[in-house]
Amino acid sequence: MTPQSDEDEVWRQIVASFNEKAEDSSADQPWPDRENVPDERGEDSEEDGDGTGEDQDLHREDGDDGQDEGHYVPPPPPPLPRGDAVSRASWLALFGGPAYLLLAALLRWPMDGWIVFAAVAAFIGGFVALVVRMGDGPPADSGWDDGAVI
Repeated sequence: MTPQSDEDEVWRQIVASFNEKAEDSSADQPWPDRENVPDERGEDSEEDGDGTGEDQDLHREDGDDGQDEGHYVPPPPPPLPRGDAVSRASWLALFGGPAYLLLAALLRWPMDGWIVFAAVAAFIGGFVALVVRMGDGPPADSGWDDGAVI
């Protein structure tokens, strides 16, 4: 018998058993105990208070039950920096110039040449001011080592 005929026989068996129902061998096996999840409320939780379990829910909202020991609550973020007048003016020019041109075009306001020039110049000037003030070097207090900054 050649290896090709063995392979052909295996394929014939696969095709013949294609529509047959697969055996469910896991139906006879019991559920493992490690998969069982314990009931956290307990059986007598309905007897507390008026039977609705509201007393237990209020206790959980207080956070006194110790269930959240491993839960990390980050501190509130620091406030955003206010920024100096030049930075605020640059941002205003960066967004204000195109916003004025868009608003004037949508509302069909007459735009003279100097208005369009001023809006485009404000956009370019705001962009250049922000890029120049951005800085490209490492912080002054980084020392001689120019490694990773965390």
